[in-house]
Amino acid sequence: MRTAFTRQPQPDKPQPPGKNYITPGGLKRLNEEYHFLFARERPAVTEMVAWAAANGDRSENADYKYGKRRLRQIDGRLRFLRQRIEAAEVVDPGAPRSEQASARVFFGATVHYADAAGAERVVSIVGSDEVDLNRNHISWLSPLGRALLKSAEGDRVELKAPGGTTHLTVLEVRYECIEVEPFVEPPFAESSAKGLSPNSDRAGGSS
Repeated sequence: MRTAFTRQPQPDKPQPPGKNYITPGGLKRLNEEYHFLFARERPAVTEMVAWAAANGDRSENADYKYGKRRLRQIDGRLRFLRQRIEAAEVVDPGAPRSEQASARVFFGATVHYADAAGAERVVSIVGSDEVDLNRNHISWLSPLGRALLKSAEGDRVELKAPGGTTHLTVLEVRYECIEVEPFVEPPFAESSAKGLSPNSDRAGGSS
């Protein structure tokens, strides 16, 4: 059995500009959202703005103002998604790895640990774009993620959080496929109101 030790969490190392670790499922979801906004929602909103602009004084036209504001929001989100997709470094948690690498916590690990009171929890360490607290998916850049990184079964690590400092004991480290919540089209999307098919590619799509 390994001798337990207390490991101080390491300070964040400077990351290359825009570095974005992500699982395959997380990248798929970003691409799906980008495609929806670019190929379906933006064309539908553009059509609505053109219709509203033809209906008189734009300064008094609520539909026109809403549409223009919505287009700015969509364009901002598209820029953000494109940057994240281009910077993505995909790490597959289910890919084969050496025995040494699989024994320690890195990106994509699923970790079973106990806190100082003995309460146990299991978390999976994912990218910042795929955090899902309902599924216990935490970011590798979060205080808990940073505290667990590079630890192994039996290690005692220190977690510094806004609520204070506590110690955690790592009970198990494993690597397995991490299921990411798929992208779901918003229920009140303009493209849905116009009855556009999910397979519509009027404006093209993302790669």
